[in-house]
Amino acid sequence: MTSAASPMKKHDFGKGASRLRYRSVFLSDIHLGTRWCKTGSLASFLRSLECERLYLIGDIFDGWTGRGATGRPASHNSVIRRVLKLSRTIPVTYITGNHDSFMREYHGSFFGGVEICENAVHSSPGGKRYLVVHGHEFDAAMIRKTWLAYLGAKAYDLTCHVNAGLSLLRSFFGLGRSSFSARVKHTVKGLAKLLGNYEEKVAKTARAFGVDGVICGHIHTPSIRRFKGIDYFNCGDWIDHCSALVEHFDGAMEIIRCLDRFACTGRTKEISLNREHDAGFFVTW
Repeated sequence: MTSAASPMKKHDFGKGASRLRYRSVFLSDIHLGTRWCKTGSLASFLRSLECERLYLIGDIFDGWTGRGATGRPASHNSVIRRVLKLSRTIPVTYITGNHDSFMREYHGSFFGGVEICENAVHSSPGGKRYLVVHGHEFDAAMIRKTWLAYLGAKAYDLTCHVNAGLSLLRSFFGLGRSSFSARVKHTVKGLAKLLGNYEEKVAKTARAFGVDGVICGHIHTPSIRRFKGIDYFNCGDWIDHCSALVEHFDGAMEIIRCLDRFACTGRTKEISLNREHDAGFFVTW
């Protein structure tokens, strides 16, 4: 049994726009410091956001570009300023990933009101507990062959260049949006998950922590699913999907997408955290 897709929702980020109100918001794979990060959409989303807790789930900065937290494009500073402003009034938890591994030495520390952690456990209104972790821990390439993961990141950067050119052509001919880089990454990561027994590692880790599920990022594929008896949530990214995982006040989880700096669109399949039956949940674009 799967839930029906929720209706399309659009949120105006202009002056007088309604606020986006959620209990918790989860963002991952922003990759500040790269030219591909959609900082305009993200900054607008953050300015319109009201929530009780914010999780930043790894690869927020991209240290693999040689820039990291320093040397980032000036336009990215608005995102950082907004996060710091939010941290004055709500808890903000920063989970380190593989691209921002230089932040690991600060585990247990606070920057402003932002707590730096290796992982965290999030409790839902219904009492379920979810491990919040970046997700590279489940990636066979990261565990066994870091050099292969680094090579893959460089190849992905190349596909982003190709994608930029294709987007210009599609715009010129009046065609719709399409992401070549997202399709390539989805295909490669799908193969990696198959070969690396990804889902089994996710389920095993959830059982080891005694939690009901896992909230993560890393693979740039927004998803809400249930497998092997655990709930699985993936936030997606802010390069191709501009997606966020949000928790409503009734405990329902949803993925929303912000396709440009003026419109945020929700087109998802939702899962209630109180459901006990085993079902499959997929989010596809």
